Amino acid sequence: MAETRWLTDSEQESWRAFIDGVRSLTDVLDRRLQADSGLSHSYFEILVPLSEVPGRALRMSELADLTHSSRSRLSHAVARLEERGWIRRTDCPTDKRGQLAELTDEGFAVVESAAPPHVAAVRQYLIDQLNSEQLKALGEIGRVMLSTTEHADLPPRRG
Repeated sequence: MAETRWLTDSEQESWRAFIDGVRSLTDVLDRRLQADSGLSHSYFEILVPLSEVPGRALRMSELADLTHSSRSRLSHAVARLEERGWIRRTDCPTDKRGQLAELTDEGFAVVESAAPPHVAAVRQYLIDQLNSEQLKALGEIGRVMLSTTEHADLPPRRG
């Protein structure tokens, strides 16, 4: 078994600052979205992809992948959004086993209302705090993280 390559003090400091920063930013954005729109960030992350595709509908499995959610967790969230009238589930016309999540007009109005203050918060707490080099590095870091984790050989997400 290979010996563990422990993080150096500098690496540990950078790692913890990154993780703490992501957690703090996510928390602030969630609380701000709740205060501004009465909408949780997790629900917003389900509604937004639907608002951006033609027909405002996606297969549930595709939406789960886009939101990095288990199918079970997504199904529960979509049920809550259905209760609010923001999403409706329909059978997939090309696959009898599949279902589509479709954004309703009311759900689209919720996204349209929530998006401007959310973007303002993203700018306030991150984007406008970075210079152009930092912003470029942020994008590069994100792309590295996505490329190294995209095909991780791990068990599927749990409910």
